[in-house]
Amino acid sequence: MPGRADSFQARFGQRWGHLTRPHVRALAWLLDAPDLLDPHDPHWQGKIASLDAVSPAVERWLAALDADPAPLDAALGARLYTRLGLYAEKLMAFYFREHGQLVAHGLQVRANRNDTVGEFDFLLDAGPEGVEHIEFATKFYLLEGEAGERFDTFVGPNLADSLGAKMRKIVDKQLALASHPAAQAILPRPVLRARALVKGWLFYPVGAYAAMSGIAPQHCRGFWCALAEVGALAAERFVVLPRLEWLAPFRGASPGGMLDRAGLQAQLAAQFDTAPMPVLVAAVRERGGVLEEVERGFIVPDNWRARAALRR
Repeated sequence: MPGRADSFQARFGQRWGHLTRPHVRALAWLLDAPDLLDPHDPHWQGKIASLDAVSPAVERWLAALDADPAPLDAALGARLYTRLGLYAEKLMAFYFREHGQLVAHGLQVRANRNDTVGEFDFLLDAGPEGVEHIEFATKFYLLEGEAGERFDTFVGPNLADSLGAKMRKIVDKQLALASHPAAQAILPRPVLRARALVKGWLFYPVGAYAAMSGIAPQHCRGFWCALAEVGALAAERFVVLPRLEWLAPFRGASPGGMLDRAGLQAQLAAQFDTAPMPVLVAAVRERGGVLEEVERGFIVPDNWRARAALRR
């Protein structure tokens, strides 16, 4: 794992520590976080997109949005988001729209009234000749097994999918949507290129990080451990992260929900009795009355390893 002084959290704090509103911080993370996948690796066949570096103009735009978030709040609407992927997609749609790139968002393709073929996440302006199709995903996976077994060893916390399965679906099916006759009938302009934009965090067993080809070297990463191993963690203070706070590093003004190792272990033991699902936590420090994330990790039920191995 990287040293704390060189962690993504430290770098994010240096650049974006002035942003205080959660939605704006989440958007800044989406725009500035390293790629999860290496777009230059031949495994991806040129089908991985990467955002341009955040320009000074976009930095100023984010700062203005933090001072007056009304446009972003209006775009998100009053709905209570329960799906992190949908929330992240709405943030990116707002950014693309505000910067004149968005041609269509969530454009559904139907073969007939009762048969939905698929959906274009984003169609972006690629000039008068056509558009670029961007499939967007924000994913969180834990490495279970040997890194040499490639992408299927990165599994979701709920064990419902893997990085390998997700990318096969995107590359083999979703990026080919424009070739379907029903899609060609509704496209505003021809699709010149189709790529996947993938953001997220990967989590490794404590002390077991290993680089892997196809994964971006500087990707956002954290640790995972079983509940019984919490007492051996080096960090001393933790905050449990609600799902909609999984994107950007945590920043909070109140220490009310802060837990020490024993408190975290006790709270999660009770929680796992009724809901045995991994929980994402941030290790935090207090500076100037504000809690800041130092690192993050999933705490999993003690039988999670066995369940993950059985799934594989």
